[in-house]
Amino acid sequence: MKIGFISLGCSKNLVVTEELIGLFKKRNYVIVSDPLEAEILVINTCGFIESAKDEGIKTILEMADYKEKNCKYLIVIGCLVERYKEELEQEIPEVDLFVRIKDYNNLWYEIDKLIQNKEERDFLNYKDRVITTGDVMAYLKIAEGCSNFCTYCAIPYIQGKYISRKYEDILDEAKLLASKGIKELVVIAQDTTKYGIDLYGKKRLAELLDDLSKIDGIKWIRFLYSYPESIDDELINVVKNNPKICKYFDLPIQHINDRILKRMNRKTTGNDIRNLIKKLRTEIPNVILRTTLIVGFPGETDEEFNELCLFVKDVKFDRLGAFAYSAEDGTPAAKFKEQVPEKIKEERQNIIMEIQQEVSKDNLLGKIGNVYDCLIENITEDGKYFIGRSYMDVPSEDGVIYIKYNPMYMINEFVKVKIIDSSFYDLYGEVVE
Repeated sequence: MKIGFISLGCSKNLVVTEELIGLFKKRNYVIVSDPLEAEILVINTCGFIESAKDEGIKTILEMADYKEKNCKYLIVIGCLVERYKEELEQEIPEVDLFVRIKDYNNLWYEIDKLIQNKEERDFLNYKDRVITTGDVMAYLKIAEGCSNFCTYCAIPYIQGKYISRKYEDILDEAKLLASKGIKELVVIAQDTTKYGIDLYGKKRLAELLDDLSKIDGIKWIRFLYSYPESIDDELINVVKNNPKICKYFDLPIQHINDRILKRMNRKTTGNDIRNLIKKLRTEIPNVILRTTLIVGFPGETDEEFNELCLFVKDVKFDRLGAFAYSAEDGTPAAKFKEQVPEKIKEERQNIIMEIQQEVSKDNLLGKIGNVYDCLIENITEDGKYFIGRSYMDVPSEDGVIYIKYNPMYMINEFVKVKIIDSSFYDLYGEVVE
């Protein structure tokens, strides 16, 4: 039978989808890239914020409509199911199977029982994983869940407490990926900087990154979602001194005002954040800093929002995303008084992103004339440019570098590129010898 997959939400979700693809491939199912060709459809949903829930519901309904014409089985898993399984079962009876995250150990048992009327057991396994992000880059998940309990976030209630993967398993998976030609590892978890505390009684991210860099074939290593309070000298030094580790920190700070940070149950103050940024830029020349912000958090005043605006103008993050606060079921902040009206939240989000657009434009102007190692990933439709990335660019999240086409080079090749122009978020360059 032909089976298709739709993976919504974050890269951590994508890894689960890749492992599930591996289970079906191992049993000789035909994997199709177009869901509309599938006899079996699996949707891996996200339930992190309201917009993600809306996307999930819309996708399920679209595929349920398609199922009536062509598809035999529709299976839905993931965060949305974890939160709303009973409601979904009642509202969308076209779905043949809903599976919660907590029931993933029985995932294949339920699927096999549905499709083959058998009751075989098998488990998601990184050794069976089928990489869907191309021939060069892969995500490497090092932990599940989260124990930070930020008041706005539903992740601990959906995925449970923070659980680190075994150190040896992570290294084994990385070696397996390298043996398949993967050259860039993107290390992910809800909070990578907490890795190891639950298993080993201490943070081991720096040690892990260093050991990953020793694997033959790996050229770039980057890690995402590093919470400011857990970034220490050991981590800074390994990023600074190890040439394979991208000089890039993703710092989800969410705000800069102390009162708002406290209401969010964040573990840092505004001064902590400012001092960390100053230290990173002092210790690591040309470090790239990315952050995410929440605007319109319950009770956020005009003055507190203006403080955030001035901070964004002053700090000049290389990459920044701003999100309007979303009141999520079951989170403490959803019950806070003084919820900010949607219109004001949207206005504040637009203001921050307009500020950041100018910041990004100025930052990228400063890159003109520099030379970077770049990975060629694609080519524009008109054939005039390669599309590439440097250490400054997280795949699918940041900008790209448009490189003048040169027939001497190919997709998935690393080349040296001189920057010759820039726009608001992207760079333009040409290959240099």
